[in-house]
Amino acid sequence: MSVLGRIGGLVGGTAGADRVVPPTGFTARLTIFTSAAMAFLAVFALALSLATDRLAGRWSEALARTATLRISAPPEQAAEQLSNAIAVLETTPGIASARALDDAERRALLEPWFGPDLPLGSLRLPDLVEVVETEEGVDVDGLRARLAGEAPGAVYDDHTRWRAPLVRAAERLRTLGFLSLVLISATTAAMITLAAQAALAANERVIAALRLVGALDSYIARAFVRRFTLRTLSGALLGTGLGMVAVMMLPRASETGGFLTGLGFTGTSWLLPLAIPPVAGLVAFAATRYAAFRQLKKTT
Repeated sequence: MSVLGRIGGLVGGTAGADRVVPPTGFTARLTIFTSAAMAFLAVFALALSLATDRLAGRWSEALARTATLRISAPPEQAAEQLSNAIAVLETTPGIASARALDDAERRALLEPWFGPDLPLGSLRLPDLVEVVETEEGVDVDGLRARLAGEAPGAVYDDHTRWRAPLVRAAERLRTLGFLSLVLISATTAAMITLAAQAALAANERVIAALRLVGALDSYIARAFVRRFTLRTLSGALLGTGLGMVAVMMLPRASETGGFLTGLGFTGTSWLLPLAIPPVAGLVAFAATRYAAFRQLKKTT
């Protein structure tokens, strides 16, 4: 019989066996609270993983085909070198477009660092060229060699040194999110195992009486597994619901917003947290079944 079949049989199993398990008490509260808290955290760990995945893709796509050409030359040579550099770019395979930035655009680039009152008249800024590459890309080494001959003051920056660390950081955050999900599952399993063992130990006399009347260990274990699996499912449903509501209350992503404003679910990804309660039920089933048979062997 499959694991899902066993769980279905336990959930719909013999109700009379549930009398072995105390319906109230600290084990019941501990199981429900633990599963709810872990499910709540799992929702945010899942949201973190998905948000960093989107972030890595957005950063990589935004910088992958763009480059910047900077002209640092004496004032009397700046215009000539800028013209030569654009001519080189326009005749280079792999370059889709090349456009020199005007004073307003260069001012906008510096405003976040120096404020809006930057005196461009008294401060000479290097000429900047916005370059967009094609999907095939460009031979950067060859382009830099041509620029060195036609415009010695030109520096071609393909954003590699900026893009790689950002994407790597986002990928590590995504891995951290998935690792958090694994740790949450392990913590849930450990807490439910302890709660089940405590409940079995507290009902040692009842278990002994059941054995005297012919009850098998499988019957007794079924009672504990059924009750703790249902408790975990109910707690996980509560925690998942609260977690999804909390995520909905976070600020939405915007053009000017940063990473935290994009932490959430989009589109069909809202269905992913619904998998948390069933997974929690599977974890509870495996943990309680292990704890029940292990504790019953000790009390034989």
